[in-house]
Amino acid sequence: MRILAIESSCDETAAAVVEDGRTVLSSVVASQVEEHKIYGGVVPEVASRRHSEAIVGVVQKAMQDAGCCFADLDAVAVTHAPGLIGALLVGVNFAKGLALSTGLPLVPVHHLRSHIASNYLTFPDLQPPFLCLIVSGGHTHLVEVEDYTRMRILGQTRDDAAGEAFDKAARMMGLPYPGGVHLDVLAEEGDPERFALPNPKVDGCPYDFSFSGLKTAVINLIHRMQQKGESLPAADIAASFRRAVVESLAGRAARAMQDTGAKKLVAAGGVSANRLLRRELEGLCREHGWEYFAPKLCWCGDNAAMVGSQGYYEWLAGHTAGMDLNACARLCLEAPEAL
Repeated sequence: MRILAIESSCDETAAAVVEDGRTVLSSVVASQVEEHKIYGGVVPEVASRRHSEAIVGVVQKAMQDAGCCFADLDAVAVTHAPGLIGALLVGVNFAKGLALSTGLPLVPVHHLRSHIASNYLTFPDLQPPFLCLIVSGGHTHLVEVEDYTRMRILGQTRDDAAGEAFDKAARMMGLPYPGGVHLDVLAEEGDPERFALPNPKVDGCPYDFSFSGLKTAVINLIHRMQQKGESLPAADIAASFRRAVVESLAGRAARAMQDTGAKKLVAAGGVSANRLLRRELEGLCREHGWEYFAPKLCWCGDNAAMVGSQGYYEWLAGHTAGMDLNACARLCLEAPEAL
């Protein structure tokens, strides 16, 4: 089964053709990073306009690279939630137009479910059940994946996402956009023991995360040093901050693995590319005898191949949509097809 998949939830316009949920026939991504860099972050209105300009060419290129015509496809899958509403609408409306004109089924796909599915592209033999740690710029979740379309949230952030905290700390340090990537590189050169930073916990919710206090702590640290006229030991601050974030993520993942009796730990999302996080999760799994999975770096960020992978399983489960499908900025990943 071949699915044309479309992704436009943030600042990447992407299209891909995926076969049977595991084989990528083509994957095309048009990034807006350079344009948003001058603003230090994604500007929603600009992102929406660029998606409108890029989507036709991106889809055409994906079809050409796959050697397909629309008669070779079985469905069109599209990210419909969550994300920037204007950006999502571009992809959703384009996919609806394709489905209407070709007669192909339209498959709505939840963005976070797609990130989980990025591991199916890297590990063709990976199957649920497993525990997944989703870490990105806008989301931090611990999810019990019972089946391809049946999932249960065990914990999530109460405020900032881990990726958002990385980006804001990096901006305070004067690092280029996107900050989290540059902070990760800089941290490799620093001393993670140099500065003691908090590991906030949520009373009564052992799997939930909170990063706003940690973000404030590192901002205050930087401000105090600047006010005293001290030079910033940037690498040490980056390393200390990264260690604090990763300890929070890995610690809660480990506890959830032990409490649920899961045997497979899966990482997903843009921050799953973080070097220390990968090392820590791999070490935890080695220590406890768990299997560890993380997507190839090319599948960590937003892309349409992961949408095609999850779209395959949503289609098998009968989760299709009509021309009344709408984009949604916020939507729980547990049962999006029912909302």
